[in-house]
Amino acid sequence: MSRPRLLLDLVTPRRRRRYGSEHRCQCGELWLPRGRGPHPVIVTVHGGAWTAGYGKVVMRGVAGDLARRGFAVWNIEYRSLGRGQGGGWPTTFIDVAAAVDHLHALDARLDLEHVTLLGHSAGGQLALWAASRSALPDGAPGAHPAITPVAAISQAGVNDLAMTYGEHPGGAVGRLLGGSPESHPERYAVADPIALVPLALPVLLVHGTEDATVSVRRSRHYAAAARASGAEVELVELAGSEGAHRCHIDPDSAAWASVVRWIEASSERIRG
Repeated sequence: MSRPRLLLDLVTPRRRRRYGSEHRCQCGELWLPRGRGPHPVIVTVHGGAWTAGYGKVVMRGVAGDLARRGFAVWNIEYRSLGRGQGGGWPTTFIDVAAAVDHLHALDARLDLEHVTLLGHSAGGQLALWAASRSALPDGAPGAHPAITPVAAISQAGVNDLAMTYGEHPGGAVGRLLGGSPESHPERYAVADPIALVPLALPVLLVHGTEDATVSVRRSRHYAAAARASGAEVELVELAGSEGAHRCHIDPDSAAWASVVRWIEASSERIRG
């Protein structure tokens, strides 16, 4: 009973906003904490194998928890694969980039110097990719970002697309990028988070060691590559049921508690 009352006391009702006009999925929900601001911002990116049928609703629990803790949250949706949405390469990436950049247009007192990107599962891949946009070459989807994030978080993320395709040929990654790394090397070069290390900002990876949906090898491989390149990355591994794939988006879970601790410590360090 306490959590709903706290949310009502400390969070304004979420506001739905559009960042594009081509499809109804080009939208997001803005959650605001009480107070005048400007508020530090966290952009939340849902997962679901980049496939229609999943949306921003799955991130509402953690969005509300972050807003209660004093963060503005921009909980975004994007065009996905299937159901006529037209997602995949490059549409999904264009949408995520546009949604992040749309922070400039939101009618709220936001601290755009302190923006963190956070995603779960496929959304973890998109969050790390969005945090890498300043390194993208001219002409790549999402190049020349209008927002410069200060941190990125991937929860049980698909952080190595090439490895994932190699283990599951023709699966979700193949549908997302239209084929294999061999058939579309130029796409993987600008879409795969592991191909874009090092990031010039701190990264947190949280993953369950027994996650049966997205293997922990994705985060281990990314962390090793990031560290070898000199990047700042922390990998938190959770054993047993605490690391189950959907626990990451439960605001009462140990997986989420590890994210909150890192966010609050990172925020204090940046502002300090």
